Amino acid sequence: MKVFAIIVNQGFDLSYAILQSCKAVVRIPCQSNPANTLRIDMAQNQLKKLLGVGFGVAVTIGGTIGTGILRKPGPIAQDIGDPTLIIAVWLIVGVYALAGSLSVMELGTMLPKAGGWYVFAHRAFGNYAGFIIGISSWLGSVSAMAFGAAVMSEYTALLFPSAVAYQKTIAIGILILFVAFHSIGVRLASRAQEVMSVLKAVGLLAFVIVCFAVTPKESALTENTIRPLAEGGVWLGILAALQSVFYTYDGWHTAAYFTEEDVDPSRNLPRSMISGVLLIIGIYILVNLALLYVLPVSTLAGSKLPAADAIQLLFGPGSAQVVTFLLMISIMGIINAQIMFNPRVIFAMGRDGLFFRFVNQVNAGGTPMNATMLTAGASILMILTNTYGKLSDIATFFFVLCYASAFAALIRLRQTEPNLARPVRAWGYPFSTWLLLMASLAFLVGVVIGDFSSGMYAIGFIIVSYPVYLLIKR
Repeated sequence: MKVFAIIVNQGFDLSYAILQSCKAVVRIPCQSNPANTLRIDMAQNQLKKLLGVGFGVAVTIGGTIGTGILRKPGPIAQDIGDPTLIIAVWLIVGVYALAGSLSVMELGTMLPKAGGWYVFAHRAFGNYAGFIIGISSWLGSVSAMAFGAAVMSEYTALLFPSAVAYQKTIAIGILILFVAFHSIGVRLASRAQEVMSVLKAVGLLAFVIVCFAVTPKESALTENTIRPLAEGGVWLGILAALQSVFYTYDGWHTAAYFTEEDVDPSRNLPRSMISGVLLIIGIYILVNLALLYVLPVSTLAGSKLPAADAIQLLFGPGSAQVVTFLLMISIMGIINAQIMFNPRVIFAMGRDGLFFRFVNQVNAGGTPMNATMLTAGASILMILTNTYGKLSDIATFFFVLCYASAFAALIRLRQTEPNLARPVRAWGYPFSTWLLLMASLAFLVGVVIGDFSSGMYAIGFIIVSYPVYLLIKR
């Protein structure tokens, strides 16, 4: 065992590679008082290399496919009203996610650290940009996790009506149980993710097969009327639909959060991301085709839960509970993925001195427990204060902002660090990456125009973030 003693008079830069190789106690002097040292037990603060391709595909599917695919087709049909355009919107965003994964693969294999978007922005643009992207990514997923737990409590109340009065307690209890489960370790959590993702994919594909194979017990309207586009006009309707679809696709990048824990990220990350995104695109398109096959567009447009309406049409009253059960499995999978990847954002930020240091503790099972408890605690606070709904409204802005930052980071790092090892290179660079960046920025502008109040909240957050950054950094 080696002990490194580092003594400097003015500042220091301890590289990540040295920290990774050190297995003992590092003593780092305090700049203001060299007599004081910060002790870091590196053996207790390293993530473990336990993950592979199977987990990468599972966490991509689990971190992306949630309730959106079974809930959003209704509002999207209302926004657009044309079956061809509905499928086109889902396919366009899917192609965007696939092309984005080809760029993120270069970043993830070039910088194999936990933290995802934060790591790329921090390396390319410095501390403040990294802080904004990291906090935006973290808060967006915290609100999504709170929303998922709240929705799961609603579905629990549907199955067990006596639980209606305890929905908040159930939602909080769900998050606490997930924290306790993840405290056991990454190996068990990753296996659970694989199982839940398989169940989710099989359940959705079974839904598709049933929709095409079973003759409805009730007669549906035979008129599959193509409505005019949204009342606000063609582009506002498409923009609203795109915003909904973007939200359902968010998570295509999830495997990039775990490159530090991957046994061979250069080989596994490309396979995980491409396979996962292609499966997601296929499932989303098939589910929409199945819904359009069973339900008239006019019925689909007025449905809050079209998958349940389709099953009820096929099998009669009471059968919609099957969809409720499928939704609960889907939510469990996405919460499990979120409570795995989101704490790694603030873990990475804390390691770089841009968040509170206590989030850096890793338990014996490889879980960053303090970061996990803080992340779940923030979601619980949102549930108690009912603020997760508003944050969920602006979450799409944060998500696409993170996408844009990654594409910009790839372009900048190609210029500033051309000699950095790149096991995988983005296909079609620079044209593909520039196109994705411009598309992301255009969508951000469109979000602000289409939902001005939510856009102002997001921009206001960015403005307020600077004094918060200074406070935390100090």
